[in-house]
Amino acid sequence: MNNKYYLALDLKDDPDLISEYERWHLKENSWPEIMQSIKESGVEQMEIYRTGNRLFMVIEASEQFDPKVKAEMDMNNPVVQKWEKLMLRFQQPLPWAKQNEKWVEMKKIFALSDL
Repeated sequence: MNNKYYLALDLKDDPDLISEYERWHLKENSWPEIMQSIKESGVEQMEIYRTGNRLFMVIEASEQFDPKVKAEMDMNNPVVQKWEKLMLRFQQPLPWAKQNEKWVEMKKIFALSDL
């Protein structure tokens, strides 16, 4: 059974920065080290959607995936830190994010299958 995580983040509300952010996420601009790091953490599928300047990420991960372990792995990976520094140019925290929190996990409030 896979675990799913849903997260949100805002981009700076600047059309040029938003376009550049999307360009960095095209297949031809991806960094192989970043893709490898994501997969090594136990993430099996990741998608990012955008509306306006709001991003929505869906992660499907193995049962062994632990977000805290992933965060620690990222902190100790110089290439991931370089990527994160680059992405900070485009991103801004949600108004309710904790200090130093970028992606905020979303709370599930409805599922048709639960009815």
